[in-house]
Amino acid sequence: MQFDPTQHRSKDVYKLLTGSVVPRPIAWVSTISEEGKLNLAPFSFFTVVSRKPPMLSITIGPGVGERLGTEKDTLVNIRSQKEFVINVVSTPLGNPMQKSSENLPSDVNEFEAADLTPIASEVVKPKRVKEAPIHMECKLHQVIPLGSDHLVIGEMVRYHIHEDYYLGNYKVDLEKLRPLGRLAGNYSESRDFFKLPR
Repeated sequence: MQFDPTQHRSKDVYKLLTGSVVPRPIAWVSTISEEGKLNLAPFSFFTVVSRKPPMLSITIGPGVGERLGTEKDTLVNIRSQKEFVINVVSTPLGNPMQKSSENLPSDVNEFEAADLTPIASEVVKPKRVKEAPIHMECKLHQVIPLGSDHLVIGEMVRYHIHEDYYLGNYKVDLEKLRPLGRLAGNYSESRDFFKLPR
């Protein structure tokens, strides 16, 4: 079978993409508004885009449901404050992460709604999720409009890892981390790691 994206609905092509580009890591992005309101939301279009300097990207789509046609609070806050934090989601944090993904009004604090603890960052204003094992503080590098979405690129200015997840020599204990990934509409836990022969 083959599909011409121009001949199908965007949401159907989206299903093909999200069912094929798997598993996708989840960037649990915390931001802060001009008024100082905290915001937290997950994004599964997320990756590393540069090693030197270290840069990460997230892709933010348009608002949905009652907020159709508007920009998501995360994008508004990043544009305004030029800072954000990417918190890594481990499997035990799946339910709070899912709660923070709900289409809540702008004045709702997702940290409170998901019963999470905001803690101060070292360099940026947005708070970190205390319960998350890894946090990456980022300064905005660029926002690039791409079709219906926006590609947000940030330079990582601080990296935090809980000592229980650090193996030393700059290595993360992935078995303990139990990173949560996105598989189309489902989720997966990364485990059963193995090496291939060289």
